[in-house]
Amino acid sequence: MTAPRRLLLVNGPNLNLLGTREPQIYGTETLADVVRLATDAAARRGFEVRAVQSNHEGVLLDAIHDARQDCAGIVINPGGLTHTSVVLRDALSGVALPVAEVHISDVMAREEFRHHSYVADVAVVHVIGEGVPGYATAVARLIDIVTGQAEG
Repeated sequence: MTAPRRLLLVNGPNLNLLGTREPQIYGTETLADVVRLATDAAARRGFEVRAVQSNHEGVLLDAIHDARQDCAGIVINPGGLTHTSVVLRDALSGVALPVAEVHISDVMAREEFRHHSYVADVAVVHVIGEGVPGYATAVARLIDIVTGQAEG
């Protein structure tokens, strides 16, 4: 059986507001720009992207669970759930797919409550503070891992 050539792109709560929410922190690019960037980065490597964004944790959990069927890995910006959601962390761990954690802003340079990530220990890739272009970095690094091209 051929390994799937699809990634799940997950964006958590409030990321639908990209482009208008606190542009001094998150920039002016929109969620559509994020999806297009990730899709283009994946396509250059022969992969597809299935994108989901929701402000509802259960929708995100269901999408992560479904990824077991046809995805090679997950790129996720959990938004505020990064710092609060054990169940999101457990879902990512439970599906046993490689995970790339992305944050547009440098969360370590922000409020102290943002310094802890429940996702960090299950992610094999971390891209933090690179702005929206960080999604393309995360996609490329995750594809390197799932295709065995990552540098040791």
